[in-house]
Amino acid sequence: MERGLLITLEGMDGAGKSTQHRRLVRHLRECGYRVRPTREPGGTHAGERIRAILLAASTGRLAPLAELTLMYAARAQHLEEVVRPALARGEIVVSDRYNDASFAYQGYGRELGLAAVQAFDRIVCGKTQPDLTIVLDLDPELALARAVGRETRRKSCHGRFESQGQQFHQRVRAGYLAIARRAPQRVKVVPADRPVAEIQREIRGLVETLFAARGMK
Repeated sequence: MERGLLITLEGMDGAGKSTQHRRLVRHLRECGYRVRPTREPGGTHAGERIRAILLAASTGRLAPLAELTLMYAARAQHLEEVVRPALARGEIVVSDRYNDASFAYQGYGRELGLAAVQAFDRIVCGKTQPDLTIVLDLDPELALARAVGRETRRKSCHGRFESQGQQFHQRVRAGYLAIARRAPQRVKVVPADRPVAEIQREIRGLVETLFAARGMK
């Protein structure tokens, strides 16, 4: 490929994104593709430091616009260091979250609105948009219970986003579903209340459809 592909996995904490991300990356590598796995916020040294600020409960309350600004600061570095160079090399970038997360979490969840997020996105992401976005959809109550249980098992503190109320997470879910309705060709919603292997099969099918459309074997 002259340009690689950008595949993103989205959804609320507890929906199983990281598990499906690892499985998809492993599958694509086994098929012989050159894959660059990454995540947001993070993916670079600077980005991971910003991630620690954003996710730590000890950070306390951030103004919604401050949160959005930090997200896009990490994303700008991520694009510069990781995503755009990998795409230029013809690799398949598989990211655990990308810009749709800001529309869902800050635009809808924090109620900043789409215009504020779009303003950042035009400047930072520009034409570097996902070729395929897979939204793992799960009832917010179940997703939050999974996320809290995960952190409890790890004996780690629950993060800032996990500590938000149910209404916040309901708005985030509604945001993701609205994004999918606006861009049905790119964004595919996958129910996440099923066995891991079953979900992975559906994800692989969606990726194979993308590859076929791009003339990839």
